[in-house]
Amino acid sequence: MDTRTNGPLLGAGLVLGAAVLWGTVGPAQVLASSTMTPAALGGWRLAVGGLILAVFTVRRTTVRALTTRAVVRPLLICAVSTGVFQAALLSSVERTGAALATVVALGVAPAAIGLCARWITGERMTAVWTAGTAAAVLGCALLLTPGSAGVDALGLLLAVVAGACYGLYTVFAKKLAAVVPADRLPGLAALSLLAGALPLAPWMVGGAAPVRQGDTLTLIAWLGVATTALAYWLFTTGLTRVRATTAGTLSLAEPLAAALISVLLLHEHLSAVAWAGGALILTGMITMCLPPRFLSRERRITTVAAGPVVPIGLGGPVEPAEPAEPVRP
Repeated sequence: MDTRTNGPLLGAGLVLGAAVLWGTVGPAQVLASSTMTPAALGGWRLAVGGLILAVFTVRRTTVRALTTRAVVRPLLICAVSTGVFQAALLSSVERTGAALATVVALGVAPAAIGLCARWITGERMTAVWTAGTAAAVLGCALLLTPGSAGVDALGLLLAVVAGACYGLYTVFAKKLAAVVPADRLPGLAALSLLAGALPLAPWMVGGAAPVRQGDTLTLIAWLGVATTALAYWLFTTGLTRVRATTAGTLSLAEPLAAALISVLLLHEHLSAVAWAGGALILTGMITMCLPPRFLSRERRITTVAAGPVVPIGLGGPVEPAEPAEPVRP
């Protein structure tokens, strides 16, 4: 059955569900108030989520794909990017709060994707990408102005690093999708999660004491099961039923969910200038999610045309260039 023409409404719901789950990562970290370091927490999230996803998706054909260099190289880069992303994002949440960390990381990501695509694959930048990136950069600048007092500069820098890792992951995930059948991608995504946990193993072992705490165990369970294994499955399944541009727009629910949860439940405060900066970042993201008809076919950029393996936790869509079938942070 061709999933591309089956259940677009269901697909949209699945992608939206994944984005909302990803939006709970930062607030859950703040709410749990765990003493575990962000690097250790990120490692446990990847290990638990990757293991659960692997149980349901990894098959012999997935393992056999690892014998080819065209698969191993991009998979390793995706894994390293995933590990660094986790440590950077969760450290940023710890320093700046869930709302700002999520918005900045996801706002930087589209620009990072464009620059990585230009550097690695030689794709040209479009006017739409330039306009969207300018809005996102200006939004980040507003978050650093004196009017947004209380914002931690190092925390914002870590969020930018997370966004850059997301861009690197996305471009190499697209390269991976070009050489692997669609039905093997979820399994390879699970393997990249497990491999991404390896660089964080020293922190996981050295900071293992908090694992015995009830709040920390609950947090790891939520991050691993809900925001990683389940969210990745929802996103990859949904992408087989909707266009990548539709998934991109729906994924904007992630920073919105994080901001709303942080403000309403965690009582985080964002100044008017910070809200304006966040609005500009989202405007830039929406601009880069415009339907393909606004771009020329010859100059379509990765952020619009791309999509398959789930992003590391922040959710942006990536998909093989048409007419390949879309298949996920």
